[in-house]
Amino acid sequence: MLSTKFVLASVLSCAFLAPACAETLFKIVTVKDEIVVGLSDAELKELGGDAGAIAIAKAIAAKGSLTLWQYSVRRGPDGTTMEIAPRAKIGVMANASLRVEPYSQPYKVVPHE
Repeated sequence: MLSTKFVLASVLSCAFLAPACAETLFKIVTVKDEIVVGLSDAELKELGGDAGAIAIAKAIAAKGSLTLWQYSVRRGPDGTTMEIAPRAKIGVMANASLRVEPYSQPYKVVPHE
């Protein structure tokens, strides 16, 4: 039987580790459509900040293009719940992107690798 201290320590360590791999979703509005992309906290920091959408927009404008993970909704492993997960790596070009904005939805977000 597990001790209460061990169980509490496990729960607390998971609570502190979970945000380290958090995925933040953004919607990129292009001339033709809207694309949902996800970035980890580390990737956002690498782009230059915590302002998310602004950092992505600046990086696309500065570099001319950016490679990101596109996300889409799918069924979870149990077949009944829905989640949003990485679909494919895509290239976003500066001349086709009009706007980058935060994206929220009710589903669990599966982080990319």
